[in-house]
Amino acid sequence: MIGLGTRWRFGEAPPPRLPAAAAEAVRRAEAELLAGGSAPDAASWTLTWLEGRPVAELDVETPEGFLTVTLDPLTGEGRLTFEP
Repeated sequence: MIGLGTRWRFGEAPPPRLPAAAAEAVRRAEAELLAGGSAPDAASWTLTWLEGRPVAELDVETPEGFLTVTLDPLTGEGRLTFEP
């Protein structure tokens, strides 16, 4: 089941309902993109809920691919993945 989510701009604070571990992963991803000089202009994150778990996706492609932030179901840690 997919739940409705929200959007926010790259560089802005994640929504408060995003779990802390996922919000930290979003901040980490943004810092890595900024440090690598590949921060996308006018990008936005889209937060949805898949089976009760948050999924945040960046809406533009980076040099590494499309960025998604999820929570590891076993550890609860934020996880960054890039899809080509």
